[in-house]
Amino acid sequence: MPLKLATAVAACCVLLGGFLVAAPAEAVDIRCSDLDLPVTGPLGEPATVHGRFCLPDGPAPKAVQLLVHGGTYNSAYWDLPYDPDRYSYQRDMAKHGYATFAADQLGSGGSSKPLSLPLLLPALARSMHEVIGHLRAGRVGGTPFEKVVIVGHSVGSGIVAAEASTYQDVDGVILTGITHLPSVPALTFGVLFGLQPAFTDGQLGSLGSDPLYFTTKPGARAGLFYATENADPRVIEADEATKDQVSVPGMGTVAVFGIVLPATKAIRVPVLQAVGEKDILFCGLFALRDCSSGETLRPAEAPFYRPEAELSTYVLPGAGHSLALHRNASQYRDATRVWLRDKVGVAAP
Repeated sequence: MPLKLATAVAACCVLLGGFLVAAPAEAVDIRCSDLDLPVTGPLGEPATVHGRFCLPDGPAPKAVQLLVHGGTYNSAYWDLPYDPDRYSYQRDMAKHGYATFAADQLGSGGSSKPLSLPLLLPALARSMHEVIGHLRAGRVGGTPFEKVVIVGHSVGSGIVAAEASTYQDVDGVILTGITHLPSVPALTFGVLFGLQPAFTDGQLGSLGSDPLYFTTKPGARAGLFYATENADPRVIEADEATKDQVSVPGMGTVAVFGIVLPATKAIRVPVLQAVGEKDILFCGLFALRDCSSGETLRPAEAPFYRPEAELSTYVLPGAGHSLALHRNASQYRDATRVWLRDKVGVAAP
């Protein structure tokens, strides 16, 4: 798989979990910038979505990935402020020639923070649809992107599925950290013992007093989101330091309509579904999913998709729920690039 880089390197390929994966590429110059985009709030009011836009130096690619983080995260999930050469999805994609825009969902990060009660799945999906319109119109970086692939993590994957099925405006869908039959005991335990109102949190209390914005309790993220034997403790520290809030009503509607009554049934473009082998929330006890490999996961997930989705599945060995932040996350990013090339026709320039 040839890559156009500042310095040419030999491409040596290996077979990894059913994907042909290119050898690591040398670093190239990248450009990242933060910006705000106008969208519609949950009650029809003006709102803004903040995001980080990253792309390789030089001519802009013709395609972009819109990255949608999970609950209690913000866009830092995709560009963690610790060891970015190893853990930043955005910077790694840019080094390989791909453009990304990591959005803060409404209610988190630098985006508008409306009342939590009306911040439900339809409003969250609509805001991402409006961001896609900005990307296609050239209002992000001055480049009208010909192709948009929308990428979600966890709760963000439910929002992505709803957006793609409702608006039919993307060329590919990547869902990570989610299956259609989660571990109900693990999720229940996590909600009851791992979450607290954001206004009571010493780190996030300054965001306001809305009682239905929640965040994780101090120290809870390691057990909920990581297979700690495959995670750098300093990554978990950075994750804790950048945690955010999530609308409980929004998270609830994502769970019902994004997972239990799956929006994925209406997606008509290629889909990649990726999970961590040791994701206790979706692959653990009572999840009834064999997450030992992509090959074993696909038969259980395929009934939730149309034939046009051409479902591909990938399992990152030894990784927990937040698979992008584990030591071997580069394998998942490599597999993603191969899928982008083979299924969506999106390759590095």
